[in-house]
Amino acid sequence: MNKRALGPIDSNSDSSIDSNYGRPSANACDHRRTAARRGNREGSVYRRAAGRWVAQATSPSGGKLYRYARTREDASAKLTAALAAFSENRTPPPERQTVADFLEGWLENTVRTSVRASTYESYAGVVRHHLIPALGRIRLSRLTPDEVQGLLNRKLEAGLSPRRVDYLRGILHRALNQALRWGLVGRNVAGLVRSPKQVRYEIHPLDPDEVKVLLAEVSGDRLEALFALAIATGMRSGELLGLRWEDVDPAGILHVRRALERYQGAYRLVEPKSSRGVRSISLPPFALRALERQRALQAAERERAGSVWTEWGLVFTTQIGLPLDGSMVTHALHRHLRSAGIRHQRFHDLRHACASLLLAEGSTPGS
Repeated sequence: MNKRALGPIDSNSDSSIDSNYGRPSANACDHRRTAARRGNREGSVYRRAAGRWVAQATSPSGGKLYRYARTREDASAKLTAALAAFSENRTPPPERQTVADFLEGWLENTVRTSVRASTYESYAGVVRHHLIPALGRIRLSRLTPDEVQGLLNRKLEAGLSPRRVDYLRGILHRALNQALRWGLVGRNVAGLVRSPKQVRYEIHPLDPDEVKVLLAEVSGDRLEALFALAIATGMRSGELLGLRWEDVDPAGILHVRRALERYQGAYRLVEPKSSRGVRSISLPPFALRALERQRALQAAERERAGSVWTEWGLVFTTQIGLPLDGSMVTHALHRHLRSAGIRHQRFHDLRHACASLLLAEGSTPGS
């Protein structure tokens, strides 16, 4: 292999255009002669008569390597990416690769193998329903911040929430970071656009008195223990629905080891997204009593279901042993809140009710 390698591009090498004849001036020709005499580890950037910028250098094989762009910075960045590919024994990025081609490859080769299946589905939905239809035909190397900003503005005008639009931008940013690491682009244009102004959701957790009212309201409901544990532990919905009896220590310690996930219409148990998700929680007396009632309730339901019962080992199930649907649980919570005359809460907000409870001078409802 030819040992000649390329180094940094000389950003000071410019040329002027003779406006009278539309040809490079004498200074430009002098510059090119000077660039030709430079060492093997240098390249040059100059502007053509038509106005486009050219970045050129000698490839390791001895041939000339050119990259073209509308600005000096983009031409330099593209040539730098090509040189980085050569230095790592990779094929230089194709000049005509589109945003669609790159995003599809990124989804299959990077995202699918590194995240949960449900996360992959979420990313794929954004890429195929929002990013590719709007940006897919653009060459990856020519994608500009203005084009990305225009996409975000149109999505806001179409009625998407600022949070959802920022999610689109975040996925594109993550994809382009990969393109940057691979040397396919010289900069991440998604990082140069303005994120939509977020409308923050104001959280007003239930106070200890409201918690007592809610627990009295759900008393006797087959989901009583689920709501009690949500308030007592601050666990997420998926963690509660994925809780198994083997995770409940007789000494009153609950071990969070997995979560319930729905993927392509089927339920499955998955590990927490991070090591911090695996934890142990000491249960207060009212939560322990609720779990005892839940165990008895489930035993009775199992006996009634007979051969129809499907054993998952879960603490919270349907009346035939199957996993519970999260939306059904949320609807049940809203029904009880209305019945008790308590203001609206998301299921996720019960986690904050747990914090409110702990701050109330150590008081525990039902204890």
